[in-house]
Amino acid sequence: MSAVGTAFEKAAAENRAALIGYVPAGFPSVDGAIAAALAMAEAGADIIEIGLPYSDPLIDGAVIQEAVHRALINGTHVTDVLRTVEALADVGVAALIMTYWNPIDRYGVGAFARDLAAVGGSGLITPDLTPEEAGSWLAAAAEYELDPVFLVAPSSTDERIALITSVCGGFVYAASLMGTTGTRDAVSGQAAGLVTRVRKYTNLPVAVGIGVKDGKQAAEVASFADGVIVGTAFVQRLVAADDDEAGVRGVRELAAELAAGVRAGRQAQ
Repeated sequence: MSAVGTAFEKAAAENRAALIGYVPAGFPSVDGAIAAALAMAEAGADIIEIGLPYSDPLIDGAVIQEAVHRALINGTHVTDVLRTVEALADVGVAALIMTYWNPIDRYGVGAFARDLAAVGGSGLITPDLTPEEAGSWLAAAAEYELDPVFLVAPSSTDERIALITSVCGGFVYAASLMGTTGTRDAVSGQAAGLVTRVRKYTNLPVAVGIGVKDGKQAAEVASFADGVIVGTAFVQRLVAADDDEAGVRGVRELAAELAAGVRAGRQAQ
């Protein structure tokens, strides 16, 4: 079982959803991102997504776009992304890379899988890669025992969900709504129904992302999903901070709040 699978198994044994946090590598600096990711884990995040900065982040909202842009201006490279993953793996935290496909294609699919496995990474979340075009990645993921995580959306047909879940590893990423990432005032009314639909086709954990901003919303999502994914709310803490240290404090505080939320979600049922 992968580190991601182990994290979900541990959460299930504790009768709660897993908390999955996100931070882009290189923001506010390479070391600042590492510190923020470690703070998330120390405060209760079970799995961390490390964003690979890319110049055309299609599904990301304004907050993450700004952070990624600043990471690129700072000169963040793939080696920095891998170093960030390695820092988490070294302390036993499951870490995946969230990335658009173009940087992996340019790096070389097999080479990237090899290098990700070498630093202890668990896999990739690839929002713009379809199963039909994923042959080279699925082969490399199998060779290096990495989890290929794909996304389903409220607009996905049952046929599409069946196809996507058949090639997923680790967990299925359920986008709670259509549109770009960002916090919302309320959890999407489509999220619970999507999770129910996905579970008809797979025994993998189903984690819901896009929109969650606080412990209350985390508890709501945790009441019906196996995992709660939070990105923009964490990045906003870093964007708004006066310095790296303040940003890490903000991330730690939010992670603790969200961790309490995912633990309260099942108890409320």
